[in-house]
Amino acid sequence: MRPFRYERARDVPSACTSAAHPGTRFIAGGTNLVDLMKLEIEAPAHLVDIGRLPLNGIDETAEGGLRIGARVTNTAVAVDLRVRRRYPLLSQAILAGASTQLRNKATTGGNLLQRTRCPYFYDTTKPCNKRVPRSGCAALEGINRMNAVLGVSDHCIAAHPSDMAVAMTALDARVETIAPDGSRRTIPIDALYRPPGDTPHIETVLEPGELIVSVLLPPPPPGRQVYRKVRDRASFAFALVSVAAIVELDGDRVRAARVAFGGISYKPWRSAEAEAALVGAPATRASFDAAGIAALRDARGHGHNDFKIPLARRTLRATLAAAASS
Repeated sequence: MRPFRYERARDVPSACTSAAHPGTRFIAGGTNLVDLMKLEIEAPAHLVDIGRLPLNGIDETAEGGLRIGARVTNTAVAVDLRVRRRYPLLSQAILAGASTQLRNKATTGGNLLQRTRCPYFYDTTKPCNKRVPRSGCAALEGINRMNAVLGVSDHCIAAHPSDMAVAMTALDARVETIAPDGSRRTIPIDALYRPPGDTPHIETVLEPGELIVSVLLPPPPPGRQVYRKVRDRASFAFALVSVAAIVELDGDRVRAARVAFGGISYKPWRSAEAEAALVGAPATRASFDAAGIAALRDARGHGHNDFKIPLARRTLRATLAAAASS
């Protein structure tokens, strides 16, 4: 690990001002950043610790939703009774990720901003455009079993690793931020992540020093919520494919549906195509299969990860069946 300057932030404005300087990073739980620093994948010159800022509450909103502070731990979100009763999808997704120890430390804001687990990103002997811009992408011709099949480019096929973000995308969550100049904005989670294009090292739309202060959940949607994760082992493994689904029925037909995938794109992938195929259709296996075909129509495998395309379709079918079974 390289030497760096450490600063404990006194308040949000000073934290944003400090972090606006080049080579500076926020740190909260540190469950991802510290590992990257140890491997010298990231070498910030200055860390701004936001661990004591008052961003750790879960509050009701006037509209009937919840505002979750950026420093609230994954465990605290998953076990909150309001989340479990009104947003079970979110609790299921969080509990499917990492381990108890990591969930106790990892924060809401940090989870959204965690970096890919592509093995070539972690291997500093291999070219990686996300780690070193314009150096190449070893995953394209390498062992790319864990990599993305939707929304990628010829410069990067890394997949976003979060479970929590997939559920939040299906729930239409938004992140609330503060910039160094004091301006605030609200960003839909689906719009937080930038497509890789030819600049995969620029991963979000956040500006230097812009801090996520909270995540806003709108009132819970009608229908049953289900999260399903397919992985290599039963715990402490990233998703090969995951699906967050919310299905509202009108008799034996789908009145409304929301679908988001994990493990197959540079971001949690909300599928408008699957949702359009489902609305008005009977809640049958044939309809669920049609939704899967629509969702993965533009998917492109790269050899080792070709299996993710049929796996994503089958996982969607199973998740929709579970959501429609009540």
